[in-house]
Amino acid sequence: MLRVLFKCILKVVYRTEVRGLGNFHKAGARVLIVANHLSFLDAVLIAVFLPEKLMFAVNSHIAKRWYFKPFLALVKAFPLDPTNPMSTKSIINEIRDDRKCVIFPEGRITVTGSLMKVYEGPGMIADKAGAQILPIRIDGAQYTVFSRLKGKVRIRWFPKIILTILEPRTFEVGEELRGRQRRQMSGLKLYDLMSEMLFDSSDHRQTIFQSLLDQSSIHGRGHLIAEDANRKPLNYGRLITRCFVLGNKISKDTAHGEFVGVMLPNMVSSIVTLFALLAKSRVPAMLNFSTGSKNLVSACRTAKIKTVYTSRKFVDAGDLAPLTEAMEEAGVRVAWLEDVAASVNLIDKAIGLLSGFFPSFFHRLAPSCKPDDAAIVLFTSGSEGTPKGVVLSHANLQANRYQLASRVDFGPTDIVFNALPIFHSFGLTGGTLLPLLSGIRTFFYPSPLHYRIVPELIYDTNATIMFGTDTFLSGYARIANPYDFYSIRYVFAGAEKLKEETRKLWSEKYGVRIFEGYGATETSPALSTNTPMHNKPGTVGRLLPGIDYSIEEVPGIDHGGKLIVRGPNVMKAYLFSDDPGELAYPENQTYDTGDIVSIDEEGYVVIKGRAKRFAKIAGEMVSLTAVESYLSDLWPEHHHAVVSIPDPKKGEALLLVTDKPEATREVIGAFAREQGIGELSVPKTVMAVKEVPLLGTGKTDYVGVAKLVENHAEQ
Repeated sequence: MLRVLFKCILKVVYRTEVRGLGNFHKAGARVLIVANHLSFLDAVLIAVFLPEKLMFAVNSHIAKRWYFKPFLALVKAFPLDPTNPMSTKSIINEIRDDRKCVIFPEGRITVTGSLMKVYEGPGMIADKAGAQILPIRIDGAQYTVFSRLKGKVRIRWFPKIILTILEPRTFEVGEELRGRQRRQMSGLKLYDLMSEMLFDSSDHRQTIFQSLLDQSSIHGRGHLIAEDANRKPLNYGRLITRCFVLGNKISKDTAHGEFVGVMLPNMVSSIVTLFALLAKSRVPAMLNFSTGSKNLVSACRTAKIKTVYTSRKFVDAGDLAPLTEAMEEAGVRVAWLEDVAASVNLIDKAIGLLSGFFPSFFHRLAPSCKPDDAAIVLFTSGSEGTPKGVVLSHANLQANRYQLASRVDFGPTDIVFNALPIFHSFGLTGGTLLPLLSGIRTFFYPSPLHYRIVPELIYDTNATIMFGTDTFLSGYARIANPYDFYSIRYVFAGAEKLKEETRKLWSEKYGVRIFEGYGATETSPALSTNTPMHNKPGTVGRLLPGIDYSIEEVPGIDHGGKLIVRGPNVMKAYLFSDDPGELAYPENQTYDTGDIVSIDEEGYVVIKGRAKRFAKIAGEMVSLTAVESYLSDLWPEHHHAVVSIPDPKKGEALLLVTDKPEATREVIGAFAREQGIGELSVPKTVMAVKEVPLLGTGKTDYVGVAKLVENHAEQ
């Protein structure tokens, strides 16, 4: 009777919904049920909405508290003393007797809104009991008064609560592991299962603009969400209203599903333009204005872009008139946002204001798009070849942000500082979509190269999370005051290898850990990342949930091979210049990264270099990336690029391009010997230049390096 009463109350008050109940019956008799822990309601929700009377593993100290007594009438509570190993063994025996036991592996209610530490004890229970593991995702309870997130999320009286029961599964721990190692591996396996549960049950098959509307509903129209150097913060309400006003104007000059060029810096107006296009089911094609007019025109032709939106103020400030002139000469219409703003009349404003108050209704009136439709087009950097278009769907980008959120505790109290350009995938997904679609206030700055200004603004904005490349992070660290990064919780590095010197400098001078990650434009972009919970310096972290991989053998590489990945974040299609506007779809949603990697027993990925960035010298494979790495240790203040050139005796030889004027082969050879590095890894030729070519992200521009080498050879 009490169970029925609780069920009725929760059903009415919180509109509680249970999804995947068939998986509960599919699990069988011997089952360990694991769930995330959001509130004091969690155990009651599971007890009353699952069809059987379950056994709950409860901390023995909590079980004695007065407010827990009514719950004991609903279930069989099994007191669990964390300090007593025998209590764990008793639970294992109960499960082996074909009982269903519920346990919260985090051991406490979350205070971050995300997955917290997963204890090894529940992992050992899962390992030893030989039971099916049934993951249950609780969502919505974090917004109730029974959570511990007051002041961190918008608490509501009657939020909808959803219980998602996923497919039962098992995990295996290697038989060779014993004792402490086995406990640690069991805990890690269970953590992976929990983070996969969070990702699998997330709403990643949703359009991006709909997610923006949902976040406005969750956090409130007045929640401040975007700000730039003009220091005029924008809340969700005003952002969505501006998107409708601009979107209504854009839709008159563009077609549904059309690729529309965007050439703008990191500013609030750029974000409004991006979401305005998405609101009207147009596909923003983010143009890299740092690549020059030739590549820009080529990108427009490759994607069959008819219209490009930009700003006169931006073009004038950046002296970019030659770019717009080149596009116009190529037949591309350049639309100025200032002209669009001037054409907005009172009726447009009234409709936009009305749309902003009833966004879901007006969004349904716009041409619809599906999660698998193209959302955004990015253009590859062309560091090693001709730039091409990468078409990312709504589902691709949504999957990647949820993959990251399932491993890292991003929250509405954070402030993200994003100076990485939104025409690159790192700046787009990590620095823009992830925070804006998670209720995280974001400060946009137009250039990562302002090494003095960026630290000052991070200090001034109290930013807690930032993204950068090794080049930029190293630049900030050399100039910033030791207190500029006092508020920073996490720094994520990607796009190029993080140097040990940069990591050490941030740790010792600022007390901040840098979490290195790895990805590609084609994977939206993140594939792996180190996290506060799982961090191993020298690696790029562990692969994210939902990503399957295989390692393809490469002749001459003894440890590791070429990484091939498959997952929901793998791009929708390519756009090639020789077949403009036509989508070239990847086979089975797989992507050949072209990177040589090794993966250890804990799942940490080590990048050994590009498959193309190996030289075969006297029959031995030599990693050009590894050579660049030790040269950075030798001369950390300078940039170095190593390429291979033909050699009549050994097949290939190494050539170093460096901005270190005094660099000599003799000095390099002496350092290599001290480090125990073989002679084959010492460049045969050293070419000192004034400046090593770099891309906008700070990565080495190997196409530019090749041209330098070619011109040098001709001279």
